[in-house]
Amino acid sequence: MKKDTVIIRRAVAEDCERLLELVRELAAYEKAPQEVTLSLAHFRDSGFGENPVWWAFVAVDEEVIVAFALYYIRFSTWKGQRMYLEDIIVTKKYRGRGIGKLLMEQLIIEAKSKALQGISWQVLEWNEPAIQFYQQYPITIDKEWWNMAIHKDSL
Repeated sequence: MKKDTVIIRRAVAEDCERLLELVRELAAYEKAPQEVTLSLAHFRDSGFGENPVWWAFVAVDEEVIVAFALYYIRFSTWKGQRMYLEDIIVTKKYRGRGIGKLLMEQLIIEAKSKALQGISWQVLEWNEPAIQFYQQYPITIDKEWWNMAIHKDSL
């Protein structure tokens, strides 16, 4: 694989099965494979149904999706509309080859074209490769805020 053979394009509904495979690969890497409870039907409908809530770019090499970046738009009462990067996932075999950078650059282009007020995301504090990757961009790291959630079983 040469970086110049990788094509970045928008995800389409037919990509969802492969994207979900990559999500499971990421969950295993993050030591939480049991946390992926999302069905393929729900995933597909959430991105390509009547009211999509996420969008993605995929990296394709020789007709195989080897990476993707999935985002949605969130609203900050202080800043306005911002892109929230849910995940950049590059399959293990393709890591370290510049594909994440291609996807990140595409996200930046997308955020600018939509006049968004920035891009935000999370990274696990132990994920040094990801942290080093993101540090090549003009980022700020906020260690003051805690993540909160109410899970389905508690609703």
